[in-house]
Amino acid sequence: MQHDILSGKTVYSGHIFSVELLQVKLPDQRERDYDLVRHPDSVTILPLDRDGGVWFVTQFRVGSGSILLELPAGVLDEGEDPLTAASREIREEIGMAAGHLQLLGSYYLAPGYCSELNHVYLATDLVSSPLKMDEDEFLGVRKVHVDEIDTLVAGGGLQDSKSLAALFLARPHLQKDAG
Repeated sequence: MQHDILSGKTVYSGHIFSVELLQVKLPDQRERDYDLVRHPDSVTILPLDRDGGVWFVTQFRVGSGSILLELPAGVLDEGEDPLTAASREIREEIGMAAGHLQLLGSYYLAPGYCSELNHVYLATDLVSSPLKMDEDEFLGVRKVHVDEIDTLVAGGGLQDSKSLAALFLARPHLQKDAG
């Protein structure tokens, strides 16, 4: 089934993303307009310490209007590769560097309307190595033992989709390390 993008026009350009209006030819030859949010790719990091602790952050999120519990994450700077971004973000958000970063997988956060591809890394061999947080970030740090994560998720204590997806990708590593 062939979909052809016939044209695209930026209708909004903001600090974090832009919105394009795309005209697309559908497989049945009809044409339809689509809105596409162009957003830089991002990383999510699952920091796992030697004691079986997974490090999370808490921060206010405008979309939910509340403080959410999340794994450390961030947007790639222009031209930055995901591994470098993961190494930087974990230091900025929880003040730890990872001796080892392993790519667990990548997925689109909302492919129906957004271009953002999120890369998930498992971070181990953690050592203190803080970097200055972004000036608009006000984060709390919380450590949760791997044995408590299923209860946390089942009880609705984790509502951030990128963190839930990252935990799913990391599940084999968490079960191995928890046992």
